[in-house]
Amino acid sequence: MDERLARVWLATAVEEARAGLAEGGIPIGAALYGPDGTLLGRGHNRRVQDGDPSAHAETAAFRAAGRRRTYRGTTMVTTLSPCWYCSGLVRQFGISRVVIGEATTFHGGHDWLAGHGVEILVLADPECVALMRAFAQDNPELWQEDIGE
Repeated sequence: MDERLARVWLATAVEEARAGLAEGGIPIGAALYGPDGTLLGRGHNRRVQDGDPSAHAETAAFRAAGRRRTYRGTTMVTTLSPCWYCSGLVRQFGISRVVIGEATTFHGGHDWLAGHGVEILVLADPECVALMRAFAQDNPELWQEDIGE
């Protein structure tokens, strides 16, 4: 995966994360891109807004993309390393690669995904790290609840 293109795509996920934060939610955003680079779906964590523990950013982007015959060749872009739930989604539907804004504040299941042939690119993006660190500091109980600690 070309890192320059990955950073362009990450900007969509960051926009979603900021939208979630503005709504009073958890600032995690995601986008699903097709093999040809077409944006298929985008979304943000809505667990707080909807009272739905399964409303993660990756699932929102996946649902927004709609049904497809296959997800092979697609790229999930997310501001934060995907949790086990979202890692399972990637594996279940055969999403080929995952671009991760950061894995400093939370190291999810991306090593497991890599071990199953999913291409992983961790960008260590300073904006993503700062966004999650500030959120975790300002909302420790909500942050601990969301990451299942």
